[in-house]
Amino acid sequence: MPDKKSQSRAYRPQIENTTTREKTNSSEMKLKDFYLPEDAEENYASRIADPGVYPYTRGIHKDMYKGKLWTMRMFSGFGTPEDTNGRLKLLLSHGETGLSVAFDMPTLYGLDANSERAHGEVGKCGVNVSSLKDMEIIFKGIPLDQVSTSMTINAPANILTAMYAAVGEKGGTPKRNLAGTVQADILKEYIAQKEWLYPPEAHMRIIRDMMVYCTNHMPKWNYISISGYHIREAGASAVQELAFTLADGFEYVKMGIANGLNVDSFAPRLSFFFNSSINFFEEVAKFRAARRIWAREMKETYGAKNDRSMKLRFHSQTSGYSLTWQQPLNNIVRTTVEGMAAVLGGTQSLHTNSYDEAWALPSEKAVEVALRTQQILAYETGIPDVIDPLGGSYYIENLTDRMEEEAYKYFKTINGMGGVVNAIKNGYLQREIAATAYAYQRKVESGEMKIVGVNAFTKENEQPINVLKIDLKAEKIQRKRLQEIKLKRNDNAVQKSLERLREVYSGDENSMERIIEAVKSYATLEEITNIGREVFGGWKEPTII
Repeated sequence: MPDKKSQSRAYRPQIENTTTREKTNSSEMKLKDFYLPEDAEENYASRIADPGVYPYTRGIHKDMYKGKLWTMRMFSGFGTPEDTNGRLKLLLSHGETGLSVAFDMPTLYGLDANSERAHGEVGKCGVNVSSLKDMEIIFKGIPLDQVSTSMTINAPANILTAMYAAVGEKGGTPKRNLAGTVQADILKEYIAQKEWLYPPEAHMRIIRDMMVYCTNHMPKWNYISISGYHIREAGASAVQELAFTLADGFEYVKMGIANGLNVDSFAPRLSFFFNSSINFFEEVAKFRAARRIWAREMKETYGAKNDRSMKLRFHSQTSGYSLTWQQPLNNIVRTTVEGMAAVLGGTQSLHTNSYDEAWALPSEKAVEVALRTQQILAYETGIPDVIDPLGGSYYIENLTDRMEEEAYKYFKTINGMGGVVNAIKNGYLQREIAATAYAYQRKVESGEMKIVGVNAFTKENEQPINVLKIDLKAEKIQRKRLQEIKLKRNDNAVQKSLERLREVYSGDENSMERIIEAVKSYATLEEITNIGREVFGGWKEPTII
């Protein structure tokens, strides 16, 4: 059998005679026509290793999906709490294995349904929650001791966590037994999604309170899901998503250590949320690089000794920005490819987008197709039968190494600015994403980048599809419920709980117990967030263009 050098000599004339146009990926990495053994890192033990072995390049579990399939979550949440409760039960009946709840814009901004700013937005892009009563309805009849729940909420994440804890206790599930994840990643809000309430330092203090409280009282609850998904959706490249997301994660680790927590006491509950986009091999390499970087930094920089602290666990969602409103059924194919990339990249849970989400919130039919896509990947393709089947590919290993190298360049720049918060305040991260998004759009508009149905293989006179529509009825129902809650509750208890929260926010005591107290008294979401607005003030980001 010829050795690697003789193989390379045999291949080289083919490379030299190649005349095809140079290709790049989303991170502007130049790609060869094909890859050779010399393009892959040979130090297997330290760079790649076996599945379940440090640095976890090939996966965090030695048996991966042979032991347990990824959790199948479908994004749910629209209209009233009753609407969302029905959708959750429907998905569970179809075989979903984990709940995922999205909230509307008023909830994301800490506003009640009857706020002037909420008018016209109640229930439109997720479910509306104005008080504990709404959360009680969302999870009515759902056994919280048997399912895990992921909640996509950030600025008021502490309040929604408190509400979930209260709902669990009312239903007989103690806080210690509640399993799931709340997003809570405020740094990526400043970087990409723009849904914050207070200045960065105030939000970081609130996350610190959640970190300490959940470490001590809610050991099965992932109090933060460090999210690259929205960074990517804002226009970032795969490398930028990788680098900025992990930089955020390291910032939270430093905060935990600075507040007296042993890194191994809280790091195992940190989880991540990545985008799985359309450039298949780039995405697989991104996930593999993320695991390796996280493991190395947790061990060598932050002193973790527990293997669970070094294992990067992540949820992934197929790309929203790759979906097109033109020829929407094409999105089923895009989602399938992206779902495969996430699975072959070693995800722990997966959400597949519905084909109609470029138009509106997903309809029942579209959600079912998206869930069936995951089930076909799981049960019909044979993909889960072999662990990391792409491992050892010259191209994959080379691309993994390059993704890692480029990420460290960003880490160096960010650290030179004094960390992520300073990089946000001076607009560096926002400018980097804006420049990448602009370059991408120029390629689409020029035709250099082909998007099927958009600038290639287009159709004239496309007919709109049937979509889920949320009318103002949801807003009327939510306003009426809020009015009834305020009439029935003990106003004296509400005011006392809010004043105690004001005292805690004004000092440095952990605020979570006071948040739970306010929630249980049926203080509303906006009443609670207004205390923070009064104590902390607001924040305006720098001009970046």
